[in-house]
Amino acid sequence: MAGKRVKKFMQGNEACAEGALYAGCNFFAGYPITPSTEVAEILSARLPLIDGKWLQMEDEIASIAATLGGALGGVAIIIKEEILLAIVGGIFVMEALSVILQVGYYKLSNGKRIFLMAPFHHHFEKKGWHEPKVVVRFWIVSVILGLFALATLKLR
Repeated sequence: MAGKRVKKFMQGNEACAEGALYAGCNFFAGYPITPSTEVAEILSARLPLIDGKWLQMEDEIASIAATLGGALGGVAIIIKEEILLAIVGGIFVMEALSVILQVGYYKLSNGKRIFLMAPFHHHFEKKGWHEPKVVVRFWIVSVILGLFALATLKLR
């Protein structure tokens, strides 16, 4: 019966999930807590059927961080200032690069290390810095990088 529409009765969360799929959603990342658990369950079951991806976060904070990071990345792409994203998130870039360098060097040099411990902030803690000192120093560097990025931003 070509062209015949099928009607299906759904609850709100199910309709939300199905509507997202119908609109083209092919990726979902979240932390399944009430009331979003039902949406997460539906999407985790249906996304693999349409070659979509499902990512479950480990906790609420990781979910919030991923959301904010995705939003920041999206804004950077929209305003065509992707390089500024690496400048603004310089601390995060440095942390990720420290792990990549440490693991790569460790494997290539048969067990030698660049840093005392990776990610980079643990290197300072191993050197005897207290955690609040490391955090405040990273905040200062982040503010400087953010101000630099704002100074280089071209307003149209």
